[in-house]
Amino acid sequence: MIYCQQMRPGLSINLSIMRLCFFFLLFFLTACEQAPDTPLKITAHNWPGYEFMFFAQQEKWLDQQKVQLIPVKSATESMQALKEGLIDGAALTLDEVLRLREAGVNLSIVLVFDISVGADMLLAKPGIKQLDDLKNKRVGVEQSALGAVMLSLALANSGLTVKDIQRVDLSVERHRQAWKEGKIDALITFEPVAGQLLEEGAKRLFDSREIPNMIVDVLVIRQELLKTYKTAIRHLIEKHFKAMLHFHENVQDATYRMASRMQTEPEKVVNLYKGLLLPDTNDNLKLISGVEPELLENAKLLSKIMLESKILTRQNELTDLFNANFLPRQIAESRQN
Repeated sequence: MIYCQQMRPGLSINLSIMRLCFFFLLFFLTACEQAPDTPLKITAHNWPGYEFMFFAQQEKWLDQQKVQLIPVKSATESMQALKEGLIDGAALTLDEVLRLREAGVNLSIVLVFDISVGADMLLAKPGIKQLDDLKNKRVGVEQSALGAVMLSLALANSGLTVKDIQRVDLSVERHRQAWKEGKIDALITFEPVAGQLLEEGAKRLFDSREIPNMIVDVLVIRQELLKTYKTAIRHLIEKHFKAMLHFHENVQDATYRMASRMQTEPEKVVNLYKGLLLPDTNDNLKLISGVEPELLENAKLLSKIMLESKILTRQNELTDLFNANFLPRQIAESRQN
């Protein structure tokens, strides 16, 4: 026999009110978590792989209340702003991320923008035909981890060392002018400057095709802000992919719209991407998701090279380097099933 206890009407009403209050409180707390007082602040310098974010902003697909993109002149500026706590995240190369983590800036990679397969290069003036010819020559390079890694690996392929050349430290915005004024004999640079110099007769001595998966551009966020800005991070990544898809499916329209900010002619925009692989959502999942993401081995190898080159002073701890939780959900779920 089943006995049903009759509940007093007053108690039933009170429980209903309590449940309603609980759900309102839960909704309020969730809303607070997803709507911080200020937008997510992200810096990025001029680089083709980062341009889809700015394209999304230009087309008003990116909600300015959620994300604020801040253009800077170089990766060095982004790194300094992260060290000083002025920004929430940045577009950087993998080696720059490792360098910042060693400096105590706790960052996680949430997106891979691109993988360089020739876009980063060492160029030389006419008359310098091979890497060996760089001995005693003036080589311009940015004071960044990327510049140091490229220089180290290029010299390793020639049998030379840093002591065999005259290193000239140059920020990115000074590359073209220093070349034009004859202050350097060779230069480690990238698009769009690289393409301009090649058109003017520069000789390519070394590029990122010779060091596969070593130069990777990523979006990093401060680890302590991942929960606070989870909605904004997902929004930014979603709009990046939307802009990239538009670029692939409507090349003529996209290049016309992107050309002005990239400071080139529309017909030249596509050329800027020739040395880059542009991972889509599924590619990103392979690269940064799971216990052993594909990019982890490259990060370990890069960390080792940077340690041997004295760019790093100790081996990086890489256990929390990647966070794939902000990639588009429907793709992520279909991959898990």
